[in-house]
Amino acid sequence: MKLLLSIFAMLGALWLNPASATDEPLGSNLNGLLDYARAHNPELAATRYEADAAQQRAEPAGALPDPVLRTELMDITNQGANSPLLLPGQGGGTRYLLMQSVPWFGKRDLQREVATAQISQANGQMAASWSELASRIKQTYAMHYLATASERLAQQTLALLDGLEQIAQARYANGLGTQQDVLSVQIEKTILRSDLIALQSEGHHTHARLNSLLSRPVNTPLAELLQLRDLPPASQLDEQLLLERLRAQNPQLRIAEANIQSSEKNRDLAYINRYPGFTFGIAPTQSSTTIKRWDLMLELNIPLQQSSRRAQEREAEALLSASNSRKEALLNQAQSDLSENLSALESARRSESLIATRLLPQAELTYQSALAGYETGKVEFSMLIEAQKQILKARQQQLQVQSDMQLRLADIEKLLGEEL
Repeated sequence: MKLLLSIFAMLGALWLNPASATDEPLGSNLNGLLDYARAHNPELAATRYEADAAQQRAEPAGALPDPVLRTELMDITNQGANSPLLLPGQGGGTRYLLMQSVPWFGKRDLQREVATAQISQANGQMAASWSELASRIKQTYAMHYLATASERLAQQTLALLDGLEQIAQARYANGLGTQQDVLSVQIEKTILRSDLIALQSEGHHTHARLNSLLSRPVNTPLAELLQLRDLPPASQLDEQLLLERLRAQNPQLRIAEANIQSSEKNRDLAYINRYPGFTFGIAPTQSSTTIKRWDLMLELNIPLQQSSRRAQEREAEALLSASNSRKEALLNQAQSDLSENLSALESARRSESLIATRLLPQAELTYQSALAGYETGKVEFSMLIEAQKQILKARQQQLQVQSDMQLRLADIEKLLGEEL
């Protein structure tokens, strides 16, 4: 009996004091996963290329259109005196016309500013893509930790139940217990093995999702997840300070602000289209081998279709109003989400503290008392099993709350567009 109790005590120590974290390859900590994803995720790479493409569009947006060179061969038959002559200097003469189109004053600057706003949009989209990807990795990491830690807890509990089963069998063999005690612990072990199958399946799913987010084959090994990242101190979770950071850094708000800037410039372009564009030209005329005549040309389009231009201006104004309204809606939703997540994180933090400082110690004391009572025959085995189930339930609740805190933290950092 003493040997069995010693084995049981060792298993209990293993259960209540899980192994400490050690340095591991990819997967052992969140930062390593994020760094890998930043370097290898193809969707994120696509947004980087798009941002670079937007950067390259800025210069040509404000450039003048290419000049046009026209060559006219005049009187190629010398008033019908000979067959057509198709080389410059032959025939009646050759006229060269070099033309350059020039938009109304300020239009090129506006076009360049629209392109600059599109750069901001592309950069905001790149930030939003990374924020979304990082959030999904953080959340999947937390869910994978929950599945694997719950699996370890179930394995440790099975080992404890093995010890209890040995104790129950020994007492039954000595006439101190009943066969029902042995059957009860065997039933608990069967239930736990069923739960373990579900946990192993969930661990496989989260493992595959995590590798998918890292752009790796889904069955590529990951290091064992032994601990979650630390939560930021309460001083960094002040709602007013985070609201200011949200308004300044939220990727979706940055995109919305860039959309407003682009809409403003497009509206200004719509108004500047009331005025004509110009085409200047110079035209030397060659006779034989000499140029004896020079002409100048000025061409402009006449903006007669004013009704269509007014419609374009109203369209631009409506799009600007839509951009402003969309940003306001995004801001309101983001502020609401931030407040909700902060409240939920604080509630989860308090729950975790309550479990760690009150519920678990109480459940463990109850279990130790029930074990001592069972050994002396003062407590029914069913009470011992129930006490063991209360510890398991408390540990599962603790893991769930810890995972929930990580999910809320990931949502907060996604809203902020940066790490806390």
